[in-house]
Amino acid sequence: MRKILFILGLCVTTLLHAQVTKAPEVKEGDGPYTQLIIRGVMLIDGTGAPTVGPVDIVVKQNRIINIVSLGLPTPGMASDSRRPKLEVGGKELNCEGMYLMPGFIDMHGHIGGGQAPNAEYVFKLWMAHGVTTVREPGSGNGVDWVLDQKNKSSKNLITAPRIKAYVGFGSGSKEPIRTPEQARAWVNENKNKGADGIKFFGAAPEIMDAAIRENKRLGLGSASHHAQLGVARWNVFNSAKAGLTSMEHWYGVARGDVRKFNHSGLSFIVQLLERTASF
Repeated sequence: MRKILFILGLCVTTLLHAQVTKAPEVKEGDGPYTQLIIRGVMLIDGTGAPTVGPVDIVVKQNRIINIVSLGLPTPGMASDSRRPKLEVGGKELNCEGMYLMPGFIDMHGHIGGGQAPNAEYVFKLWMAHGVTTVREPGSGNGVDWVLDQKNKSSKNLITAPRIKAYVGFGSGSKEPIRTPEQARAWVNENKNKGADGIKFFGAAPEIMDAAIRENKRLGLGSASHHAQLGVARWNVFNSAKAGLTSMEHWYGVARGDVRKFNHSGLSFIVQLLERTASF
C-alpha cells in the first residue's frame, strides 16, 4: 500500500510539473527605488487597532523604516517640517484619501494546476488581491521548479509574491522511505536544496516522529494534512509533540479536543473559505 501511494505521489508531481508554465522574465512596473515614500495615507496596521493617519510611510531596501504621523494634537493639522525628505533616486506616491494595510500571506496556495496551467496568471491574481507572500504546500510542480520561481521573485525577475516552498515529504526520493534514518536523510537533503519547510500527509509513526523532529532541529517550518486513513495511529497531537508548526484542513483533531489543542503550542489553519479554483 505504501509503495502504491509513493508511486501515485510521484505521478501526480510529474503531471503537475508538466502542465504549469513558469512566469516569464519580463520587466513590469516601476522600481525598485532607493527610497519610496507613501504620503498622506490612512494606515491599517493589522494589529486590530483602529485606523490611524494620515501618515507618511518610508520604505528602503524592501522594508518599512519609518512611519511619520502628520496630525498634531488637533486632528487634520499637519506640519511639513516633520515630513520625511525624498532622497535622490527615490519615489513618492500621493495617497491622500487612500488606505494602506499589510500584504496578505496565503498560507495554502498552490501554483497552478488543471484550472490554471500558467504560473503568471496565478501570481498576478494573488497580487491583484493583495497577497504578497504565498506558502506553497507540497511544491507539486517539483522542488526545483518552485525554488526557481522563488529565487526569481526575490530578485524581481518575475512579477510574483514572495514564495515559501514547502515540499511534500518524500518527494524526489528514489525509493519509499521506510526507516527513521531514511526520513532524517531526506529532511536534510530537502533543507540543502533550499526549501523552507515540509508538507506532510502521514506516514508510519516512527517515520513521522523522526522526520518532524529532524526538521525542527534544522529550523524549517512544517505543515500537515493528517490524512483521515492514518489518524488512528498518528494525529495532530503526536505531530505537535514532535515539533510540527502548523496543521491544515482541521484533519487529525476532533472538535471536542480544541481546548487541549490550543494549549499544545501548535498554530493551526482552519480553512473555512475554500477557494473555488485549485490554485
